[in-house]
Amino acid sequence: MNLHRPPAVDDIRSRELGAFLRSRRERLAPVDVGLPAGARRRTPGLRREEVAMIAGVGTTWYTWLEQGRDVKPSNETLRAIGEALRLDAAETHHLYVLAGRQPPNPRPTQPERVDEALRHTLTSLTIQPAYVMGRRWDVLAWNRAAAVVFGDYGALDGDARNIMHLLFTDQDYRRLLVDWRELARTALGRFRAESAKYIGDPDFERLIALLTAASPEFRAWWPERDVIRQLSGVKTIRHPVAGDLTFEHMSFSIDDGSDMKLIVYTPLAAQDSVAKMAALLRSAPAAEAPMTSCEAGDAPV
Repeated sequence: MNLHRPPAVDDIRSRELGAFLRSRRERLAPVDVGLPAGARRRTPGLRREEVAMIAGVGTTWYTWLEQGRDVKPSNETLRAIGEALRLDAAETHHLYVLAGRQPPNPRPTQPERVDEALRHTLTSLTIQPAYVMGRRWDVLAWNRAAAVVFGDYGALDGDARNIMHLLFTDQDYRRLLVDWRELARTALGRFRAESAKYIGDPDFERLIALLTAASPEFRAWWPERDVIRQLSGVKTIRHPVAGDLTFEHMSFSIDDGSDMKLIVYTPLAAQDSVAKMAALLRSAPAAEAPMTSCEAGDAPV
């Protein structure tokens, strides 16, 4: 019988947290945090008591934390320690994860821009309709296949280039979607779940008010407060030229803190969708191809 049990996950996590804090402390000099340099130190970095003082915690308690003991820092304490150690956003996120706490998730406020790498990804998806969706579900960038199937997003301005606005107010877009009612309710549940962090944001509130006034379905369903976390599914598009096309769609988060997402539709064998999609792309005039991204790179406003 093995008498040596492996260490518990919590113990491993506590030791890793302590080692991480120690590594960040040792890279700082007193002058980095506004303290006098003082006499030459035998070891690099700040002392534990200095970090504790700056963070407003007890030296003994902070020492236990670095030693990997079973102490449970609160979110407020983690924030104070992170600030004391001058952690950047990635390091702060890592600190919370190691401590078993939910990392802070501030609302992005910077303009939404689609970088070159993401544009290249869109362009490379030749037979798969794809677009980049912003935090408010505005369409920020798209490929030629998306325009051939869903229409030219470049002809739309402001709120009209928003997925929820298209879904609930644009009759041409609505006619494309077989099982519109089911798809619309699912999309509404996803939108509510993803927009929860933006409650009170003027752009979101304006869009919701606009949709409430314009769409009887939105007006009836929004107060039900259904929430759905669905990243993939199968959707049938009734295209006016090609007929029914079946796609598997998937949402990929852009891992840059922006809340942008890449939405990709992959044609399936059903309804002969792959061949139909290829024929659509061959027959579509070159002039109908849209920009591969918004020229300014900003969200419609």
